[in-house]
Amino acid sequence: MKPEVVMIGLGYIGLPTAALIASNKVFVYGVDINSDVVETINRGEIHIVEPELDSAVANAVKNGFLKAGLKAQEANTYLIVVPTPFKDKNEPDISFVEAATIGILPLLKENDLYIIESTSPVGTTEKMMNYIYAERPELEGKLHIAYCPERVLPGNVMHELVHNDRVIGGVNKESTDRALAFYKNYVKGELHATNARTAEMCKLVENSSRDVQIAFANELSLICHKAGINVWELIKLANKHPRVNILQPGSGVGGHCIAVDPYFIVADFPMESQIIGKAREINNYKSFWCAEQVKNAKLQFQLDHGKKPKIALMGLAFKPNIDDLRESPAKYIAQKVLQDAQDEEYYIVEPNIQEHKVFKLTEYNKAAENADIIVFLVAHNQFKYLTNLNSKIVLDFCGISQNKL
Repeated sequence: MKPEVVMIGLGYIGLPTAALIASNKVFVYGVDINSDVVETINRGEIHIVEPELDSAVANAVKNGFLKAGLKAQEANTYLIVVPTPFKDKNEPDISFVEAATIGILPLLKENDLYIIESTSPVGTTEKMMNYIYAERPELEGKLHIAYCPERVLPGNVMHELVHNDRVIGGVNKESTDRALAFYKNYVKGELHATNARTAEMCKLVENSSRDVQIAFANELSLICHKAGINVWELIKLANKHPRVNILQPGSGVGGHCIAVDPYFIVADFPMESQIIGKAREINNYKSFWCAEQVKNAKLQFQLDHGKKPKIALMGLAFKPNIDDLRESPAKYIAQKVLQDAQDEEYYIVEPNIQEHKVFKLTEYNKAAENADIIVFLVAHNQFKYLTNLNSKIVLDFCGISQNKL
């Protein structure tokens, strides 16, 4: 059976999106360069942790509406949902988007719909359009080309794909209208029409705004540490003002969006993006600062007790209660601390994953019981139940002590 939709990229966004579309009895053919991912999906299983995704994929595969492969097939709609990493000096790398486009180039035909969902520098959609038409001039003006960024929260992706508003921008009005009609079949949130460049910038601005807000909270935490003030209490009190809503500080900023997207703006508009660039610096520095605090606590323990401490580093994910370690400040801190290890005993904890190729993981209760110094890097729910910590040295970079269950 010929697929109606081809999904290029079966990661944290591509696979849930494919499963959502397939759950509406639309045949989706997913493409990924990782053969293990393809085989896993074709067994009706998943390679990532996301609530409700396992059942959605299992049902879609069982009912014959979702299949995966290493190479694209002909369809009517093509969604590009691949990574957009960085080259040196934080320059965006759209080579995966280009490769995905090249992969479907021979398959494109008149009236097809081509949509990029990958986070992209402004102008990427137009660049891909120009490339397609340069290689397939007979299709010029006969395709519908658009950009529609995802805006979902890991841990709640399946719900938010359906209920969140979406911004959709085509290279022309006809493309925008066609893309709107496509998403209307699956999205209950409001669909907002614009042009491709505005849609691209909208995605970057959304996450840059959040990065700036987090940077303010993280900068406050640095100031309060030096001033001897409880930052958590301070923020709680400041937020009593009816027009103030300060976020909570943490060990930095991670994930595939907030820690990355601002660089797309800074790279293209370095002189204009002063606040955005500085926010990135602050949030990156907070992770470095946390690592330094752990080192200082280790040295102080040795001076006070005449022995090396046992240290528990609690959490590796980039945010609470997920298994996603991409751009994780907690992972960076753990790596930074271990680089300077001198025969201390470390317990690395991440309750949301079974194993890690670099870190030897320890069960969180055991780590907390055995450690002299407990470092909370991620506010996982499991950590909030820990008790009997009064005899420990606790470094709380994520507010666990303020949110005990």
